[in-house]
Amino acid sequence: MEKKNINNVKLGNNVKIFDFVNLYGCAIDDNTKIGTFVEIQKNATIGKNCKISSHTFICEGVHIGDNVFIGHNVTFINDKLPRAINEDGSMQSESDWKVVETFIKDGASVGSSATILCGVTVGEFAIVGAGAVVTKDVPPKTIVAGVPAKIIKKL
Repeated sequence: MEKKNINNVKLGNNVKIFDFVNLYGCAIDDNTKIGTFVEIQKNATIGKNCKISSHTFICEGVHIGDNVFIGHNVTFINDKLPRAINEDGSMQSESDWKVVETFIKDGASVGSSATILCGVTVGEFAIVGAGAVVTKDVPPKTIVAGVPAKIIKKL
C-alpha cells in the first residue's frame, strides 16, 4: 500500500516525510519534517528547519518561512468568500476565484488547532496560541490567542 502521495514537489535536503501525506506542486526546503496526515497544496512553500505537525492543512498560497513550528491540526484558508457555485448556479472552478496569500514569517510558532485566515502575516518569532482564529496580522515577537486572536503579550 502506498503511504505517501507526493507529486511534483520540490524537496530540499534531509526532508523527513511521515506516512499518509498528500503533497503536490509545493516546495519544502532543507531539514523540514512533515507529520502524518498532512496535506500541502500547489504553490505553497515551506522553509528550512520547519516542523509541520500531524493533521495540518496548508493550502495553495501559504508561505511558511524558516524555523517555523506548526502544531497539530492547524488549518489555513486561502479564499475570503468561498462558494460552491456561481450566481448562475454553475459549479465554481479554479478560474472563478482568486487565491489570497498568507505568510508565516521566520521563527514563528502556530499552536494546535489554530485557524489562519487568508491575507494575514504572522510576524517573525510570533506565537499563535492553540485554538486561536487569526483574522488579522500578528506583529513580530507577539503572542496572540483567542477567537478572534488578540494580542496577549509582547515578547
